[in-house]
Amino acid sequence: MQEKLDSIKKEALDALEAITEISVLEAWQVKYLGRSSAIMEIFKSLGTLSKEEKPAVGKAANIVKVALETASGEKESQLKQERINQSLAGEKIDVTLPGRRTASGGLHPTTQTLREIYRVFGDMGFQIYRSQEVETDQYNFQHLNFPPYHPARDMQDTFFVKSAEDRGDDPLMLRTHTSPGQIHAMLEHTSKYPDDPPPIRIILPGMCYRYEQITARSEIQFNQVEGLAVGKGIAFGDLKGTLSNFARRMFGQDAKTRFRASHFPFTEPSAEMDVGCFLCKGEGCSVCKGAGWLEILGCGMVHPTVLKNGGFDPEVYSGFAFGMGPERITMMRHHIEDIRNFWANDLRFLEQF
Repeated sequence: MQEKLDSIKKEALDALEAITEISVLEAWQVKYLGRSSAIMEIFKSLGTLSKEEKPAVGKAANIVKVALETASGEKESQLKQERINQSLAGEKIDVTLPGRRTASGGLHPTTQTLREIYRVFGDMGFQIYRSQEVETDQYNFQHLNFPPYHPARDMQDTFFVKSAEDRGDDPLMLRTHTSPGQIHAMLEHTSKYPDDPPPIRIILPGMCYRYEQITARSEIQFNQVEGLAVGKGIAFGDLKGTLSNFARRMFGQDAKTRFRASHFPFTEPSAEMDVGCFLCKGEGCSVCKGAGWLEILGCGMVHPTVLKNGGFDPEVYSGFAFGMGPERITMMRHHIEDIRNFWANDLRFLEQF
């Protein structure tokens, strides 16, 4: 039996020595290591041997099998390396060519708009105030003059975190606007200066959430930038001057603005501000729908009830507030027609900014 094993090993190694192609090597592996190979037939015949012969023959056959598998692996590695060397030999490499530049990321278009808004209001003395995204009904609605069952609540479909059944009359929700931050900021300010609070001038950027149908013009999440100024003797003229100055800094010194009467529960009087269309220069186009004007924000004088809920005496203090959507401004500036592009993470869109 040992002579037969030696013969199988010699024959297989001699055949392996002459192989120069991977396909031929695969055929060799089937012939000498496959299920029907001579070495496997010896393993199958171990059951017919005596107890004395079986261990010796099995050990010798396994040594031959391992030797052939090792030789086969070394031959395969050799042939693959030779193939790589031949491929490289046929290629020409110009070492003087410049390297490929690594692609770098950029700021999201909404982030660019937000940073510009921060810069403009920062130049006017406003500070950034961050507030929480999960709010109570009390802060999101009631303190802002939205009493329970107020019809204006229907305009802001809400994502509830914990319903009224769990928390009584004060359910938890994802904030529908950044306005609750006004109450937090005012209460924090008046608790720090209870006797004679100094003026407050802040902007409150953040994400808002509304349970709406996603379309080209509406999303379930969006950024807002709220603004608030409270002090003694603040009038509507201060509001108009601040926002007109913002428009000129944001859209150019020739930007025209106008204010239209509106209604918001947390401001009185209330207004919406338009800016002259910076694409058609007021002549009328598809972006401004032929009107020559683009609505960019809502604003008004802080309602006395809201001032009182924030800890200010409305008989002594007054203030103004405004809110704008950075995505809307970005869409107008860059003629973007679908708000869903901001959240799709499509590099074809993002790389344009």
